[in-house]
Amino acid sequence: MTLSSSLKNVAKGSFAETQVDQGVFVLTYQNETARNQTVERFIDSSFIQFHFCLKGDSDFIFNNGSYVLNIAEETSLLLYNPQRDLPIHLEVKPDCWLVSVLISIKKFHGLFSQEADYITFLSSDNKDKKYYKDGKISPSMAIALNQIVNFNLNSSIKTLYFKGKAYELLSLYFNRGEDANIEQCPFLVDETNVAKIKKAKDIIIARMVEPPTLQELSEEISLPLKKLKEGFKQIYGDSVFSFLLDYKMEVARKLLETGNDNVNEVGLKVGYSTSSHFIAAFKKKYGITPKKYVQSI
Repeated sequence: MTLSSSLKNVAKGSFAETQVDQGVFVLTYQNETARNQTVERFIDSSFIQFHFCLKGDSDFIFNNGSYVLNIAEETSLLLYNPQRDLPIHLEVKPDCWLVSVLISIKKFHGLFSQEADYITFLSSDNKDKKYYKDGKISPSMAIALNQIVNFNLNSSIKTLYFKGKAYELLSLYFNRGEDANIEQCPFLVDETNVAKIKKAKDIIIARMVEPPTLQELSEEISLPLKKLKEGFKQIYGDSVFSFLLDYKMEVARKLLETGNDNVNEVGLKVGYSTSSHFIAAFKKKYGITPKKYVQSI
C-alpha cells in the first residue's frame, strides 16, 4: 500500500501515520483549530479500515463529494471494499480526535483465520463483497485509543507501543462478549419479555447509585428471576450487575475527563461510599487508577 498525504502538520493540528507491522498502519488526527482540516490518504482495495472518533465528529467524503459518511464522537467505522480502492478523504472538524487502524486483508486473515465464520465479511459468501459497519467505542477501547493519542513515552518504542495498541483495539473490536447476537437469540422470540429486560436495564441505570437487588428487579418488571438472568445475558452479553459495573465505570471515566469533580466525588456519583472501593473497581476495570487516568489525558 502507498500512503500519501496532501496535508502538512499545522500548529494546532496533528496528523501522523506510523507503520507498526507489515501491512498494518496507525493514523492519528487531532484538529485543535477552529476550522475544518482536510486529510487525504491513498489506500488501495487490499486494506480494511477501522476508524475511531474519540471526540468531536468528522466526515468521510466519497465519489468526489457525492456521498458523505459522518463519524460521530465515541463511534467507530469499519470500511472494506475488495472491488475498488477506498482512499481516505476526510474533513476533520474542529476539536476532533480520530485514530485509524489500516490492515491488509492478507494480514487480517492471518490474525483471524480460525474465526472466518464469525467475522461476517470473511465468510465464504461475503469475503468478496464491500462492507461497512458503524458501532460504539467501548470503555476498554477508549482507554487504548486515548493512550495512542496521548503517547508521551520514549520515541524509540513508539512503533512497538502502537503495534500493541493496534492489535489490542482489533481484539476488543471483535470481542464476542460485547455485542449479543440478537438475531440468533431464542429468548428474543418473546417480545414481551424483551421489553421487560430492556426496562430492567433502564431501571438499574437510572438507580445506579442505589440499584435494586435482582429479586426486587425481577418483581418490579414482573419477570421470574431465572428469566431475568438468562434474558439479560442473552440480550446484553453480560450479567445484570456486570453490565451495571461497566456502565458505572464508563460514567466515572467521562466524569473524570471533564475535570469538574475529584476522585472522591466521582466515586460518590456512581454509587461508591468509599473512595478506596471506587479506586479498586476502576483499576480492576481499566488497569489504571482514576488519578493516573486523569494524568494520562
